[in-house]
Amino acid sequence: MSDLYDADILSWSERQAELLRRLAAGERVNDQVDWENVVEEVESVGRNELHRTESLLTQTLRHLLKIMAWPNSREVPHWEEEATLFQMDAARAFQESMRQRLDVALIYRRARHRFPQQIDGQPPLPLPESCPVTLDELLTGP
Repeated sequence: MSDLYDADILSWSERQAELLRRLAAGERVNDQVDWENVVEEVESVGRNELHRTESLLTQTLRHLLKIMAWPNSREVPHWEEEATLFQMDAARAFQESMRQRLDVALIYRRARHRFPQQIDGQPPLPLPESCPVTLDELLTGP
């Protein structure tokens, strides 16, 4: 079963779903289920959603920081729109169980990583050393 997992994840996942449905219906298919990879894939679903939410929050902060750093830029309306879109997607992806695993300080550092040195020929205004918003503020919008 692992060979199919490595060769064709789509076929593998469809086959495993079929086997799990049959198992749930009371059929004896337990020995055919690729349990090791099924467990790994189930765990990865949660991790992927957590990473997706972190990424969306990072993008939200990047745009908010650009607005703070270059408040007179002609790009501000675009950054506001982008921040709102990323924030809305993050709020939709967020689950309460993620709260304890989302590190706002780390997300802030990622947002500042490779931050532009100039936009429109202007250096950025100073930005706060630590994140100026809470997780709840990030999730409810700019």
